[in-house]
Amino acid sequence: MNSTHTQSDAGPALSEIDWFADRFKAVTDNIGVAIQGKPDVIGLTVLCLISGGHVLIEDVPGVGKTLLAKSLARSLDSQFNRLQFTPDLLPSDVTGVSVFDREKGDFVFRPGPVFASIVLGDEINRASPKTQSALLEAMEERQVTVDAITRPLPRPFMVIATQNPIEHEGTYPLPEAQLDRFMMRLVVGYPERSKELEMLDAHANDTTASELSPVVTAEDIEKMAEVARSIHVSDAVKGYVVDLAEATRADPDLLLGASPRSSLYLQRAARTRAAIEGRAFVTPDDIKEIILPVLTHRLILRPEAQMRGVQIEKILEAITQGVPVPGTIA
Repeated sequence: MNSTHTQSDAGPALSEIDWFADRFKAVTDNIGVAIQGKPDVIGLTVLCLISGGHVLIEDVPGVGKTLLAKSLARSLDSQFNRLQFTPDLLPSDVTGVSVFDREKGDFVFRPGPVFASIVLGDEINRASPKTQSALLEAMEERQVTVDAITRPLPRPFMVIATQNPIEHEGTYPLPEAQLDRFMMRLVVGYPERSKELEMLDAHANDTTASELSPVVTAEDIEKMAEVARSIHVSDAVKGYVVDLAEATRADPDLLLGASPRSSLYLQRAARTRAAIEGRAFVTPDDIKEIILPVLTHRLILRPEAQMRGVQIEKILEAITQGVPVPGTIA
């Protein structure tokens, strides 16, 4: 890769980068005590938190989705709330409701489960679209409006939503507007045999999430987010992000390509990845490393492409190979 980046590019000081990388490793190592054999999933989840994004985990039951969310919250010394989505769940069950207090003679707001730093929305596709939409404002604007009063959510704030890909009865597919709010979609997958054996020992009597101690504060996460936002992105790399997005919109097998929001998410996630790698600037390789989890859930295949068995992952791989990298000759 022929890049023109130098360490003199605008960006945070090296001492801040080193501190960032140290804190990131502390969090991922701590979560790794409870989640064996999934360093990539753990790393991307923490990356997403620092980048100000939300994660959709699509996987079968029993692979550690809930444990991952709990372990993350325990590592951050932050409040964790779990919300079990069901068909009869109401929007007020998510955001909160105002109830009349006889002693005060007035209505008092009782916050819902969304008022926490880490919110696990379990089986989100089981709730009705109306209830799913209750999360839209919270995820996008970090606030909740009830009875014409807007209340800010705590910072950091992250939604980790799960859905079962093989169970369709009684579910409501997430609309594109909701899917687009998630920075990444991840698949935990089954552990390797050796790691599953380690899990049998580690979780023989109880989950290890309850034994975890906080290794960073909420203020640390906010400072890490500031460091990530200060990572330099050259005009050439920005152009590379836009070229990739436009290539998805022009692909003949795709009915829906990448949205402008996904370009923003690519840049934000790439900045955080650069900081994790100890760099003060983003390279095209940062984009390539996170393009699949950021874009796969936003793209929709044409019906004829689905019938041919075309995979979105293969389309993205072909696009990343076909779009010229800055500093190279096509």
